[in-house]
Amino acid sequence: MTVKEIALKNPKGLIGLAFEFAKKSLEGKNRINGQSYFEHSLEVAEFLNQWHLDETTIAAGILHDVFRKTSTPISILEEKFGREIANLTERIAKLDLVQYKGGQPTTKTKIENLRKMILALSGDLRIVFIKLAICFHNMKTLAGLSGEKQIALANETKDIYAPLAMQIGMQNLSGELYDLSFPILNPKEYDWLLDQIKDRYETRQKYLESIKPILEKILNDHGLKPNTIDFRAKRYSSLYNKLPRYDMNLDNIYDLVAVWVIMNSNEECYEALGVIHKNWPPLPGRIKDYIAIPKPSGYRAIHTTVIGPDDKNIEIQIHTQQMHEENKNGLAAHWLYKQGIEGRKFSNKKSIREILKEVVLLKHLRRWQENNKDYGANYEEFIRAMKIDFFNDRIFVITPKGDVIDLPVDSSAIDFAYKIHTDIGNTASKAEINGVTKTLDTKLNSGDLVQIKTQKGKKPSEKWLDFVKTPDARLAIKNFIRKKNERLSRPSRFI
Repeated sequence: MTVKEIALKNPKGLIGLAFEFAKKSLEGKNRINGQSYFEHSLEVAEFLNQWHLDETTIAAGILHDVFRKTSTPISILEEKFGREIANLTERIAKLDLVQYKGGQPTTKTKIENLRKMILALSGDLRIVFIKLAICFHNMKTLAGLSGEKQIALANETKDIYAPLAMQIGMQNLSGELYDLSFPILNPKEYDWLLDQIKDRYETRQKYLESIKPILEKILNDHGLKPNTIDFRAKRYSSLYNKLPRYDMNLDNIYDLVAVWVIMNSNEECYEALGVIHKNWPPLPGRIKDYIAIPKPSGYRAIHTTVIGPDDKNIEIQIHTQQMHEENKNGLAAHWLYKQGIEGRKFSNKKSIREILKEVVLLKHLRRWQENNKDYGANYEEFIRAMKIDFFNDRIFVITPKGDVIDLPVDSSAIDFAYKIHTDIGNTASKAEINGVTKTLDTKLNSGDLVQIKTQKGKKPSEKWLDFVKTPDARLAIKNFIRKKNERLSRPSRFI
């Protein structure tokens, strides 16, 4: 069912109540493109519904613009919907403070720090899902915005949100976000690609449709019944980025349209690979086993390129239904997949908080899931487990120019000053934190906007060593004190 259908079927349920409250609160308020904020919020919630998220997250998606676009205080949302939803909507609004200045010279480190800051400020993966849904709908409804605004949103999507979606395993969403950004940021290249690709796609699709029954018979003859055999056209943005490695020659790209074979188990995936290779010889060096060794994003499948009928090369991707869901929706798929779903309640008996910290989020979530799939339902614990705490030893603060600075937790304003420049730290006199004047030993929090005031002739204090956290600050202060003592200990030239 759609979100609207759920709301109308059960108007007293959480989604129904959120639907009615948002509809009344946002009445008469429209976006620049003419669409009402309520319709936008409903579309955002629909994405969350399609990603199989829980009703609390969907309700927060419906309500996210109530707090941001009306005078409704957070206390009212808490009173009507509880602290959990109020907290989600409040944190989404806080993320609006994080500005990305797309198009300006920006280093990879700065972009990565901004992604980390979004995760750190979110504090809960559900907020990341909602923020990605908002970005997705914004990119689908750019009409009515100025060209400059469209480019700014496309840059932000390409540099921040598409990679963020990939980082949490949402391959399908990441690809769609890149595709939506591509024609806005590279219109000439996009037009050229459309002109080059149309006939090739159609020819390739017809060929693969003709070999589908042949492939199905090959597998059936060996006792293998695939769940699905389908086709996937390579995304325009991905295709264009790949072309330079092939001298811009589309004929050299074998996975222009790939065959998806969805089997019922890992074992069947490998059996299918053997059967396919027995009938159609594989190209050397073109077999990639992402089941045994998943990609860092958690993507799992077996890829092979074979020489099919009429000596045409065919890229075949083999995976299970679970892999298919995870490859599309990453953590969102984990949210419900094999969790003993009943009324969107989740099963879990063990917190995965430590697992989230280990190395690759999806890989370890999958390990947790496989080890604990038979445990009893415990919704509260599962929700707590989804809280992000793998940045609990870092904070992310903002400079007046909008850059994000990564610092250890409990860092002070003077740590921030030295992170900007040694001379800034050495001459720092006070700090302005979120517009309020503070002392240099003030501890900073993620999301703080910090500006350091300097004073000519000001020198570092040895007392700063009592509270600084960063090695850079400590080293700079010690170096200054050492040089100062060396000068004082030198014998005077004048007697």
